[in-house]
Amino acid sequence: MAPLLWYFWIYSFLGWLVELVFAAATRSEDRRRRCLLFLPLCPVYGLGMLAVLVLPPMGGLELVVSGGLAATAVEYAYHWAGEQFLSVRFWDYRQVPGNLRGRVCLPFTLAWGLLVWAAVRFVQPGAEALAAGVPAWLTYVCLLVFTADLVCSLWFLRVTGDLRGMRGAVFP
Repeated sequence: MAPLLWYFWIYSFLGWLVELVFAAATRSEDRRRRCLLFLPLCPVYGLGMLAVLVLPPMGGLELVVSGGLAATAVEYAYHWAGEQFLSVRFWDYRQVPGNLRGRVCLPFTLAWGLLVWAAVRFVQPGAEALAAGVPAWLTYVCLLVFTADLVCSLWFLRVTGDLRGMRGAVFP
């Protein structure tokens, strides 16, 4: 179970980095992070990679397609849950061609497929080595910090519904 937690945290952190680079590259007006948590983590990336990692082993085009679809399914469910339970929209793809209710879109499904392929091929071996070397006590400490952050973040969003305020709460 501990390796799965570390994979989740590793890919959530890498997702946070991807969001920063994407915002800078596209010169987005809203350059603040697009994450749920106060910590520098984007859980949708971690959940997406966990969904991919439970798929049967595959490579090449099959991994790009299956991984892209798995990540997109997680993205849709994550966004839906945010709308239903927190009354927030984490992102909005309504202006992007091939979108489904603004929650997912074809261009990002293709991007997720390529990112999944690269992650499985190049990042996952390092993630496995890192997760295998972490002492149990450190996993428990990180889990406590993560859980406290998750509870605070969900409470903040549930009470205020202010995603912009949360985005700037810790990291400008």
